[in-house]
Amino acid sequence: MELSAFPGFLFTVFDRFTVLAVFFTVFALILDFMKRRKKCRNYPPGPWGLPFIGNIHQVDLNNPHLSFAKLWKKYGDVVGVQFGWTNTVILNSYETVKEALVKKSEDFADRPNLPMYQYMMKTAGEGIAFAKYGQWWKEQRRFSISTLRNFGVGKKSSEMRIIEEAGFLNKELEDQKGLPLDPNFLLTCATSNIICSTVFGERFEYKDKKFLALLHVLEESFVLEGAIWGQLLNAFPFIRHFPGPHNKIFENHKKGIDFVQEIVTEHKKSWDPNEPRDFIDAFLAEQEKMKHVPETSFVEYKMIGTILNLFAGGTETSSTTLRWALLYMMIHPNLQSKVHEEIDRVIGKERKPMLEDREEMPYTNAVIHETQRFGNIAPISIPHQTSRDTEVMGYRIPKGTMIIPNLTSIMFDENVWSTPHQFNPGHFLNPEGQFVKQEAFLPFSAGRRVCPGEQLARAELFLFFTCMLQRFTFHLPENKPRPSYKEAKFGITLTPLPYQLCAKLR
Repeated sequence: MELSAFPGFLFTVFDRFTVLAVFFTVFALILDFMKRRKKCRNYPPGPWGLPFIGNIHQVDLNNPHLSFAKLWKKYGDVVGVQFGWTNTVILNSYETVKEALVKKSEDFADRPNLPMYQYMMKTAGEGIAFAKYGQWWKEQRRFSISTLRNFGVGKKSSEMRIIEEAGFLNKELEDQKGLPLDPNFLLTCATSNIICSTVFGERFEYKDKKFLALLHVLEESFVLEGAIWGQLLNAFPFIRHFPGPHNKIFENHKKGIDFVQEIVTEHKKSWDPNEPRDFIDAFLAEQEKMKHVPETSFVEYKMIGTILNLFAGGTETSSTTLRWALLYMMIHPNLQSKVHEEIDRVIGKERKPMLEDREEMPYTNAVIHETQRFGNIAPISIPHQTSRDTEVMGYRIPKGTMIIPNLTSIMFDENVWSTPHQFNPGHFLNPEGQFVKQEAFLPFSAGRRVCPGEQLARAELFLFFTCMLQRFTFHLPENKPRPSYKEAKFGITLTPLPYQLCAKLR
């Protein structure tokens, strides 16, 4: 090539690269438009998104429930957004969530294919929390609920188990001799032992290292999965192949599987199909019965997924609620005194609390309910997905759309609660001081996917809370700053920031 022709050659190469770059840019933008375009008329309103990332830049991934509240105020009760290429609809207000999850429960009962959980399910089955809506899910949910009931949930035996565990919890608190302590792991151990005794057939000592390690993994995973890293994984699944804190999610999941698998292996050595001791034995018996049925849902690795769901759900939400409850009692000693007075009048200081006492203790019951409302334990619930084309509040929503029930919008709705941004047990009391159940109180979600452990959780909250307040007065440590109840750590649940308290014997 002659030297004089070289600049022309470079120009030609550069020109070709420019044309290719423009072509691929236009192609990518068209592809992005086709992926993100609304596929029906009268789709819910929402903010414009950017190419490829959608509306992710408009959401605080560390506190998405607060961003959703702003979108609610601007766009209304039904808001359309996009996370990457995932069309998502946020449901706000009680009437909207009720229409979708209760009145049209079949339409909104599916789960989206969240990449993070899809990857985790390859090593342990779906579990009833994240499984797609269909025959498998129906069969396993029915089995789980009936088995939990068979092993005492909702019965006297379960109540006595909680009361016994409350005794162990009180003993641990008493051993602190009024010194400052962080109640987090004591409360987590206590609530976890209730589901452990049902699923594993045993409880664990509060100093059991393997048990404590698992609880630490569980707490860490709830934060990682629900906060920024979990959301980025679901929006951009390719980042799984890069180093970063998100890989801790999968490491923790593996530790949970190993813990459960070890217990299942031990059960197999001694189980009797005619005398099941716990959930694992009952599942193994059903698995044996169904082993010749093609595509049976009773497969061991899927059992492990369901057990992890039950273990996590039966531990985290109840312990988090109790952490908020003790924090509110410290910050509002006048309200704590009212609870003490009611306990002393109805139960006394010697007899152990029973579930039947709840009917005679409207104020204590109201405090627990207000803790669930104001603590906002599950601010945005687990995402749903539409199983068919449907409508909600007059808006059309196509099949396969991810749905986020924004429970925060219900818990702080100014049209429902007289003082939504204050801790006020009066929200659940009538003028005569009697307990009033609020229809818009949905801490366990609603519809087909309502929490299967709701009955057990309600029993735990009342008995653990009442047993602790019967024995102790909780107050702030001296010379310590007052902990904030307006700040919280977002994950799958909304947890208070770490704090210390002193438990003084009454």
